[in-house]
This record gives sequence, C-alpha cells and structure tokens, in this order.
Amino acid sequence: RETGLSQEDAADRLAKYGANELHAGKQKSVLQIFLGQFADFLVLILILAAVISACMGDVESMIVILAVITMNAILGTVQTVKASASLDSLKQMSAPTAKVLRDGQIVQIPGREVVPRSVVILEAGDSVCADGRLLECASLKCAESALTGESLPVEKDTEPLSGETALGDRKNMVFSGSFVTYGRGRFLVTATGMDTEMGKIAQLLKNTEERKTPLQVSLDQFGRKLSIIILVICAVLFGVSVLWRHENVMNAFLIAVALAVAAIPEALSSIVTIVLSFGTRKMARENAIIRHLQAVEGLGSVSVICSDKTGTLTQNRMTVRKLYTGGEVIDAKDADFRDPLQEPLLRTALLCSDAVISGDTEIGDPTETALVRLGETNGFDEDLVRNRWPRLTEIPFDSDRKMMSTVSENKEENPLLLQWQSHFPSENKEDYLMGTVVTGAVVVVIVGLIIRSMVRDKKNGKSLQCGGDCGKCGGHCH
Repeated sequence: RETGLSQEDAADRLAKYGANELHAGKQKSVLQIFLGQFADFLVLILILAAVISACMGDVESMIVILAVITMNAILGTVQTVKASASLDSLKQMSAPTAKVLRDGQIVQIPGREVVPRSVVILEAGDSVCADGRLLECASLKCAESALTGESLPVEKDTEPLSGETALGDRKNMVFSGSFVTYGRGRFLVTATGMDTEMGKIAQLLKNTEERKTPLQVSLDQFGRKLSIIILVICAVLFGVSVLWRHENVMNAFLIAVALAVAAIPEALSSIVTIVLSFGTRKMARENAIIRHLQAVEGLGSVSVICSDKTGTLTQNRMTVRKLYTGGEVIDAKDADFRDPLQEPLLRTALLCSDAVISGDTEIGDPTETALVRLGETNGFDEDLVRNRWPRLTEIPFDSDRKMMSTVSENKEENPLLLQWQSHFPSENKEDYLMGTVVTGAVVVVIVGLIIRSMVRDKKNGKSLQCGGDCGKCGGHCH
C-alpha cells in the first residue's frame, strides 16, 4: 500500500519544483499605480494647460489645475491599493489545504506545499489542489466547470486511457481548480503550480492586453473632440485678431491660449473619480470588491449576462416536498417520523447517503443533502444514526442501476439492515432483471457476513443454537 513521500523527500521536492501556486506576475508598486493615474488623455490635456498657464504667468490657474489632478490621482491610488490588499487577504483566508500521506500517515498541509509524487486523499467537499492520476476511486465525482465549462460533475474511475484524450474525457485524472462533489479517492500528484492545466490558463491570461472600460473610452473620445474644438476656436480667434482687427501677434496668441485654458474642464476628472468612488462604496456594502474605479462603470454597462443556472442563479439545493410511505403520498411538512411506518424511511435515507451537513454548509450530492436536511429538521442527528448503524459495505449509485445500496449493522441489537435508495423507477424488463441480479449479489454479501459472524462467535466460545440452559455445550455458551 502507498506510504507517500517522506518529510525529507517532500522538502527536497518543494525546493526543486517550488510552491504549488499560480504566479500572478510582477505586481505594480504604489508609485507605478500613482503615475498610472495620469495616463489619461484628458489628464494630459490638463497638465498641458497647467504648463501653458505657468508660461503665461498665471500661477493661480496652474496651482488649481495641478491640485485637482493630483487629488484625483491620490484618490484612485488609495482605492486600488486598498482593493488589492483586500483581495490578498481573501486569498490567504481561502487558501486550500490538502490531506496527504507522509511516511504512511495522513497529515493535513497547506495546498501550496503539495509537491509532485505526493499521494493526496480526497473526500466530498475537498478542493483539488494539483493535477494527478487516480490511484483509488469510490463513486468519485468532480466539478470541473472552471476547466471544461461542463456544469455537471464528472464521474471518475481508475481505468487507463489510450491515445490522445481531450481534457474533459480524462476520467482517471483530477485537476487543480476542481472540487469533489461526491465520493472519495486518492491520487498521485503529477503536476503542481504553473505546470497544471489551470496554470496553463493563467499563463495565457498573463499574456493578454488590458482593455479599457467603456468609461475610459468615452472620456478619451470626449477629450480628443474637445481638444479639436478648442484648437479650432482658438485658431479662428487668433486669425480674426491678426488678419481682421490687425492686433499685435503676441497679444492675439496670448488671448487664444487663455481661451484654451479656460475652456478645459479642470473639474471633470475629479467629478468622475468622486462619482465612481461612491459606486465603489455601494458595491463594497454588497460584499463586492472593486480593484479599479473604472470597473464600476463597466459593470453598469453590462447588458447581457451569460451564466450557467445551477449554483449561479440558483443555490444548487433541493428540498424534499413529498414522501411515499405506508402506501400513500404525503407532504413532507405533514410527516411524523415517530410513526413506525415513517421512521425507517428517513433512517434509511440517512444511512444510504454520503452527504454531510454542518449548519448552513452542505457537502455532497444535492439529492442526498436534501434527504439529510429533512432528517435534521425532524430531529434526526445524522452522526448519531450513522454511528449506531455503521456501514459494512455498499454498492455505489450508477446510471444503470439507478440506485445506491448499502449494508449497515446495528451496534446495539446486532441485526443487519439492507437498504437502497432509488433515484428513478425501473420501467422495463432489462432494469428489473438488473435489479434482481444486484439484489441477489447483495443477499450473497449479507449471507457471507452472517456466516462470518457465526464463525467469529463460535471461535469466542458461543453457540447461536444454544439458549444457555441445555448443558449440551458444557456451559461454554455462558
């Protein structure tokens, strides 16, 4: 059986391959962010106006213009730095962890410390922190929508593949960025960090050019049009003053420049920044962090949203509405699980499920979590029920049988319980025949368990056929 890497080998591999994390690229310094606030056509026009004002001796206008654009740059820089710090904090809080084998022991480590050749254990609700080949698999399903766009979880297996296979068809592999929705398993890590499939996508994103928001495009267009109009008006005024009114050329030039400076809206940039700041604060109250101020207007310009329904527009939750028990259909809200006919139904639903509920957190298949939630709301503690009836064996759900079967044992009374959870009724002879064959197989398993229990009891000096008073066993049964 796999024992995993030793602590020394894991440390050596961590030093060789680096941390298991995606490289975000070189981050801009605060000074670079501040200077980037001036990379706007309208702001450049204002700077030019300030320079012309200084050359004309109008120091007051120069000070006002520079003060306005500097305050605007400071406000934008503060917002960007605060948003970046908040996002970094969220990344630290949501940093994934992984259960790995180290020297034969299962230990939990930060996801960034996972290295190639590690053996990672997966359970329902776990995030997959690296790419790897499955070694063991028990009804494992992974949500890989971030990689493939497929909204439904993918059923995994350990069977080898032949030839070139598309990413979505690699059923014996798990990938970083996906998460386990059902079942359990373990895999051997084959790639970490930027070498994973998710890392390849991150590398492509690093090479993309940053596009301007609709607001930035509009302001650039407005600045260019305004500049052209001002230059045309100033040129006409200069020509009229020199050619028609025969004024001094220098005086006419100064008048034209003064008109150009006066026509430039110095407060426009600061007004836009202040309005966007209000939008950013409003988004923050809705628990949305905006890194760049201009992105607020970009969100407001969205007219069409293409989204997968499940888990996005809906909560990906199911609720039990009807029950069929005692030969009749009843509403779930009218159920009374103290009734001897109804109690076994809910107990079976809890035992024939791998879903786990803790408060508002639900882990597992939505159908199973709905059944467990029904038990929780009716006073059934899933942990107590499962501890009293531990699972001995199971036949996982599959699309052919359309049901899951488990065998549980009552620790207190020691009877065996065969239970099954059917998702769809059988509608033809083939399904009925398959159900019969499987039921027969389960019965064989039960008989085997009973025989094993009889043999164990006999070895312990007990007889299942002796009441204790006949004396045939020589008193050994006592």
